[in-house]
Amino acid sequence: MNKRNSTTRGFKRTASVLDDQIRRAGESRGFAVSRVLTHWAEIAGADIAEIARPVNIGYGRGGFGATLTVLTTGAQAPMLEMQKDKLRDRVNAAYGYNAISRVRITQTAPTGFAEGQAQFAAPKPAPKPEPAPEAVAAVHEAVTPVQNDDLRAALERLGRNVLIKSKR
Repeated sequence: MNKRNSTTRGFKRTASVLDDQIRRAGESRGFAVSRVLTHWAEIAGADIAEIARPVNIGYGRGGFGATLTVLTTGAQAPMLEMQKDKLRDRVNAAYGYNAISRVRITQTAPTGFAEGQAQFAAPKPAPKPEPAPEAVAAVHEAVTPVQNDDLRAALERLGRNVLIKSKR
């Protein structure tokens, strides 16, 4: 019997190492299918995912008719309230059956205030400062004698980046 040589050299994929821990953490919050957490933007849609995120799924005594608790900010709660039916339908489509019968909106997390302060949308990046036109002209003049076009363009970009970094 020939033993196959491993090509991974003892390394494992991160997903396979963390899969059990992610599953246990999700189940402690009621998420039997962690896909709702990991693919929230795809399931809820970009418009809802930008203003809300799931925090808990609570099952009733009979195990039927779960309640999805969604965290949002105070200003976005009325907008989300109008979209509860659409959100429930999308989550149920992800589960493949009518697992969620009710959507509850909260403005603070059920486990405390620390999670209630989360930012939903990533902050917009600050615009990059532009160097002074005189400095750009000086950089252009300094690289003009270079014969190779690609090298000249790279040196000019480098000069602009140095000017921007020193401006900060």
